[in-house]
Amino acid sequence: MTGDAVVLGLQPARLPSRALALAIDLAVVWTAYLLISMGLAIATAALDEAAVMAVSIATFLLVPVGAPIAVETLSHGRSLGKLACGLRVVRDDGGPIRFRHALVRGAIGMVEIMMSFGTIACVASLVSARGRRIGDVFAGTLVVRERVPAARTAVVPPPPPWLVGRFAQLDLSAVPDDLWLAIRQYLTRMRQLDPEVGRGLAERLADDLVARTGTPPPPGVPATEYLAGVVNERQAREARRAFSGGPGGTAPSEVMPGAGGADGAGGAPVDPEPAGTSRTAGGAGGPGGGGWAAVANPGPGEVSGAGTGAEAATGTGAGSHGGGTGAVGAGQRQRPATGFAPPA
Repeated sequence: MTGDAVVLGLQPARLPSRALALAIDLAVVWTAYLLISMGLAIATAALDEAAVMAVSIATFLLVPVGAPIAVETLSHGRSLGKLACGLRVVRDDGGPIRFRHALVRGAIGMVEIMMSFGTIACVASLVSARGRRIGDVFAGTLVVRERVPAARTAVVPPPPPWLVGRFAQLDLSAVPDDLWLAIRQYLTRMRQLDPEVGRGLAERLADDLVARTGTPPPPGVPATEYLAGVVNERQAREARRAFSGGPGGTAPSEVMPGAGGADGAGGAPVDPEPAGTSRTAGGAGGPGGGGWAAVANPGPGEVSGAGTGAEAATGTGAGSHGGGTGAVGAGQRQRPATGFAPPA
């Protein structure tokens, strides 16, 4: 859990998996050290004893000590053993480690792993609630499991229906991946937070998002619903790109039902409606007996109603855009409830 009371959902690695990863790393490191030492011993046979001793000390510091530190730094916490066991070293806040974290872990690891043959590290890992050894405590790191079952992955809740399509013109190209990750983590865990803490965190994330996009949220829209709407728009754009096979493509055209479409199959292909509109059944007056009309999305207190075929062409009809008491049209799409309430 971070200082903002966000549960990161990290799965700490236990002692058996860490011991197996360490055994693989030690086997690789000491095999490389022995091979390098034998080669250097042959190459320095003609040197005096002091030079041979200096080469031996330098080899020990570079291979068994320096190599694991360099590997963890360059791989952001993944050594060969950890990669084989699905483990990774991260910071306490879930971020990738840097050189100073790997240096502290490696230096203390010389004492608690190599000099004590792993006894100190095993005892510390068993005592710690998250399986951390002394090097992890001083470095502020944690060894976690990367291979988590997909069933445990939380799903981002959908935005309110009246916000879908409101951000179609928003420029999201300047939003970095780490900000998207932070927003997704907040949305999937916002019900685990204290209401005041969650509201403050949502406002800070919304301010960061506004600074990147340059467009403020609509008036009266809470920060949480604004974040959910923007994330939904990003997912919709990614889906359109995936289905169209290109970065600038659009989603395939939809086929609307009708009794006598022009293609003879009972329906006609219709382009997707622009952002901010929805389709309403037009009654029996269309060419195929089931015309459709694009009308503006109803507000919080408005619902669309069904009209005659002639009214479908103009987007009017009995109960259309009423004061909150009209009947929902027969062909209007029903969106699932999300738990968000529209602004007052």
